[in-house]
Amino acid sequence: MNDSLRPSASILDLPFVGLQAQMAGWREPRFRAEQVWKWLYVHLVDNYSQMSNLPLSLRQQLESLYRLSPLESIDEQISADRLTRKTLFRLPDGETIESVLMEYDQRQTVCVSSQVGCPVACTFCATGQSGFVRNLQPAEIIAQPLYYARHLARQAAPSTGATSKALSNVVIMGMGEPLLNYDAVWQAIETWNDHRGLNLGARKITLSTAGYVPGILRLATESLQVGLAVSLHAADNALRDRLVPLNRRYPLSELLSACRDYVSQTGRRITIEYALIEELNDAISHARQLARLLQGLLCHVNLIPLNPTPGCTYQPSSLERVRAFQHALADQQVATTVRLRRGLDVLAGCGQLRQRQGKTPGSDPAATEPATNA
Repeated sequence: MNDSLRPSASILDLPFVGLQAQMAGWREPRFRAEQVWKWLYVHLVDNYSQMSNLPLSLRQQLESLYRLSPLESIDEQISADRLTRKTLFRLPDGETIESVLMEYDQRQTVCVSSQVGCPVACTFCATGQSGFVRNLQPAEIIAQPLYYARHLARQAAPSTGATSKALSNVVIMGMGEPLLNYDAVWQAIETWNDHRGLNLGARKITLSTAGYVPGILRLATESLQVGLAVSLHAADNALRDRLVPLNRRYPLSELLSACRDYVSQTGRRITIEYALIEELNDAISHARQLARLLQGLLCHVNLIPLNPTPGCTYQPSSLERVRAFQHALADQQVATTVRLRRGLDVLAGCGQLRQRQGKTPGSDPAATEPATNA
């Protein structure tokens, strides 16, 4: 079928119970749902014709009603060390999103997007500068790691002689605020975690939020033990209001209270993300202020030298200032790491490849929250 004529609904939008219901509605045997599920999430097929144990009539019916994937790769950048791969995807409605594959010695991590653009409008983020268009559908989120899982499988094909690598981690840290698209994101997490398919451990999945408090409190009630990262970037409200405008609605006192409630209910450690910006939030006094704010919270601070974006005057902290900041936190018994910077030569910062393509939505970059199920 010509791709331009394909329907917009994707088979990936169906959870397993939805796939079972669809098969029952077509009077297919119950085991057909599991067969289709395995083709999608174990065998990682990208075409219905590859589902060889399904009757031709069923394959044709599936193809007539459902896209297999809602993503079309339209640009891909590979870092000079070939360990970071960033992809710009076109969606069925013509909008675009980004995802990134980062390969390490022991893991292969995919960073996925949850929205087209972002309503939070962090001032140092290319996505935040571009405004907000819409939430992603479950299939549009689910399909991002599947795309790279296929890539890793092709790399390990016998003809390449390469060592087998499998997708090991997913971080929901790309375009968008995932807690403002809660239901679709959670369906994606459940799908990736499903033991009949991709079987990705819940602790291998991390969700990052700019501080949407109702979503943090809701996440604390979930049974799957996914990781939570909170993008803090400042330890006082005045500065955080400038960097993360969502702070004006949920200031630090409310955010830290939600974080403490999350730890109390789950027993899980939170990652605190802190982008270090030269001579703005990277002084020793800022580190000490951060240590006081986090006192008693079960957390680990991830220090991230800023990834510069076009149109933003902020610059990353020097290595000297990064180390001084880290040592000041260590002096206060705050556990830290400095994130390894990856993909600078392929615009791996959130929203940068999309921004370069000139895909800018018409909405106000300072837009408020979209309608959300949280």
